[in-house]
Amino acid sequence: MDNMSEKIAEFFSRRATVRKYKDDAPSRELIDSLLAAAMRAPTTGNMQLYSVVETRDPEMRRRLAELHFNQPAATGAPLMLTFCADYHRTSAWCRQRKAEPGYDNFLSFINAATDALLFCQSFCTLAEAAGLGLCYLGTTIYRPEDIIDALGLPELVMPVATITLGYPAEEPALSDRLPLTAFVHDEAYRRPTPESIDRDYAAREALPENREFVRINAKETLAQVFTDLRYTRRDCEAMSEGLLRALRRQRFME
Repeated sequence: MDNMSEKIAEFFSRRATVRKYKDDAPSRELIDSLLAAAMRAPTTGNMQLYSVVETRDPEMRRRLAELHFNQPAATGAPLMLTFCADYHRTSAWCRQRKAEPGYDNFLSFINAATDALLFCQSFCTLAEAAGLGLCYLGTTIYRPEDIIDALGLPELVMPVATITLGYPAEEPALSDRLPLTAFVHDEAYRRPTPESIDRDYAAREALPENREFVRINAKETLAQVFTDLRYTRRDCEAMSEGLLRALRRQRFME
């Protein structure tokens, strides 16, 4: 590994999610420069099938925070960015240039969502390297229709990721990660075995905070905290229905 690669690896080994921010929002100039650099991310057919909505207005941030279940990172951030899969702009360009687009389908959503997430991750890396802190909100696809309404998203535009952003007001501890043996496969997928599950999840299950989660929730295992409380079948199915409804509304599905 060369010098630059070592520095990059060291940077990532120390990155952590920031949920508390100073009051001052990053300047538009800084954010624009980072977005301009991030658009060099890979993109399907060089179409850049994404858009990003910057939310700085306090009332709009409050409204969006409610849609993200008032997570602390959402309520206290001076800036929110919503990354969207966007085939609306490309379709408008096609029609204006005497070409009839056929992008109102699920494959097109997957392509645009992939573009948007690659763009988002590239921006996140650049923003953290510039000294900003951020938190990824996975709740974007939990209530997509409400976010569509709040941001005025037209057909063929779908929110896929939101990050809160600002100058850090904390130095959070690193969260644990599974070892490489859990998710790196040689040549073909290797199904987990009881032995590999025990090996790969042992450190996570042994963490004091996770043992406490199990105790206070009166569960037998950490997995039960996930299946019975945090990500239940009922919630996943209900939110799946909402997501499919939003995709139909935005004309990515029939």
